[in-house]
Amino acid sequence: MASSAPPSPSLPPPDTAGPQHALRREVGMIGLLWASVGAIIGSGWLFGAEKAVVAAGPAALLSWGIGAVAIVLLALVHAELGGLFPVAGGTARYPHYAFGGFAGMSFGWFSWLQAATIAPIEVQAMIGYARHWSWADGLQNSNGTLTGSGLAVAAALLALFVAINFLGVKWLAHTNSAATWWKVAIPLLTILAFAIKEFHGSNFTSQGFAPFGARGVLSAISTSGVIFALLGFEQAIQWAGESTNPRRDIPRAVLGSVLIGSVVYILLQVVFIGSMPASAFAGGWGALNYPGISGPFAGLATLIGLGWLATILYLDAIISPGGTGLIYITSSSRITYGLSRNGYAPQGLQATDRRAVPWVGLIVAFVAGVLCFLPFPSWQRLVSFITSAVVLMYAGAPLSFGVLRKRLPTVERPYRLPIGEVISPVAFVVASLVIYWAGWDTLWRLGLSILLGYLLLGSYAAYARSKQFPNAPRMDFRAGQWLPAYLVGMGLLSWQGQFGAGAQKNIPLWWDIALVAALAVLVYYWAMVVSLPAEEILRNVADVEVVDEGGH
Repeated sequence: MASSAPPSPSLPPPDTAGPQHALRREVGMIGLLWASVGAIIGSGWLFGAEKAVVAAGPAALLSWGIGAVAIVLLALVHAELGGLFPVAGGTARYPHYAFGGFAGMSFGWFSWLQAATIAPIEVQAMIGYARHWSWADGLQNSNGTLTGSGLAVAAALLALFVAINFLGVKWLAHTNSAATWWKVAIPLLTILAFAIKEFHGSNFTSQGFAPFGARGVLSAISTSGVIFALLGFEQAIQWAGESTNPRRDIPRAVLGSVLIGSVVYILLQVVFIGSMPASAFAGGWGALNYPGISGPFAGLATLIGLGWLATILYLDAIISPGGTGLIYITSSSRITYGLSRNGYAPQGLQATDRRAVPWVGLIVAFVAGVLCFLPFPSWQRLVSFITSAVVLMYAGAPLSFGVLRKRLPTVERPYRLPIGEVISPVAFVVASLVIYWAGWDTLWRLGLSILLGYLLLGSYAAYARSKQFPNAPRMDFRAGQWLPAYLVGMGLLSWQGQFGAGAQKNIPLWWDIALVAALAVLVYYWAMVVSLPAEEILRNVADVEVVDEGGH
């Protein structure tokens, strides 16, 4: 307990990795903020408003509100952790500190899975909007899946992202900051132009505000791009090992990016609904249709007489997703670096070139991205899958937060979250609900991906221990005993619940939500009880911590 804690234990000294495994601290506050904002404003703004209104009608505004609250809660928790432990690939490493090897390996895999697969989503968005031009007609089928030539173009775009990353993080941060100014300006221009040109307040009620009820509102959060669009604030944390002043700048970048992203997306949804001609949704919001709907905002702009804006939006459909894909390739390589530092993957994955770029991680990110086009070859199918993987990754932060507050209460925190002991379990419950709303057809695929991760990382961990490698991870199964129960429990509730194709619908709506919340609360406090003691946590931090020069 806090009252009996020893006086202010200190964090370990700076990392002593050799020059072949070192990252350079060259990214300032604006670079971190724009890394997160650039990740948030990607393909989500191009498609999210249309997908959400088809799923929920005008009540999609409620979906965005709930999604924003969920992300704010998770961002608040991450802000304290990011300032406390400014390490490269941080989201993959906090559970390792609090629960040891088994939980750390699991959440490390969840983190890598989402980072490596978001770049392919952005490539899909670029190709989808490119159908406006005749030369891109043969890249996608009518259902949004890629053709053979589309796969080749997609792989080439991923290769371009990787090539740019080889120029180094300082150059990348400056380039991303410039691109993000554009990425923020264009949605704001769109909001202003639509609101001035044509806005019908009656659109929000003419066919009922919530034509698909609560199920539509809740399912839109996970499956229609709402949460996906708001994801990305953690990019500042993934770059923490390269921040010039991480303890000060990371909390500011995390919270600032969430505020900017939430305001932009909610306003975009408002003008998208309000500017729609009545003929476009005459058959109901679920049958929304108008010329150019494959590029929702650009098609609508053309329809209401904003052809000049449509031209800009088709150009932005290359820049915005491209910039986000570029950032996630960067983050994927840093998470690979972090997994290797934690001992879950071969040490060769820590290798950096003369520009301090973890080049092996970049190659791994490229290969994984190309493979993603095969089982999930359309934007919305990828989105629902990755939303679940991302939120599952985020769920590790509230658990780690609770443990570190309990075990290390007096360690200095550059940002200390008010009433964090209350916000933390609530954030874990909200994350669990977002995962559940993704639906059974998404979660069973996610389950298979988790098993693949255990096979890959678990096999290497066992090999490393058998060879007695110096950084072979300690599994600490006792501290992570709650995790299998949580994953299996979520799977069973999803299978028997109300959301997604194949769900049995044996648990009534609202009862299912109550059961998911109860499971999350039970698992949260179970994890607090069995977590590692303070001395073990400090040892885990000492093994892999990377802090700034002069850090505490």
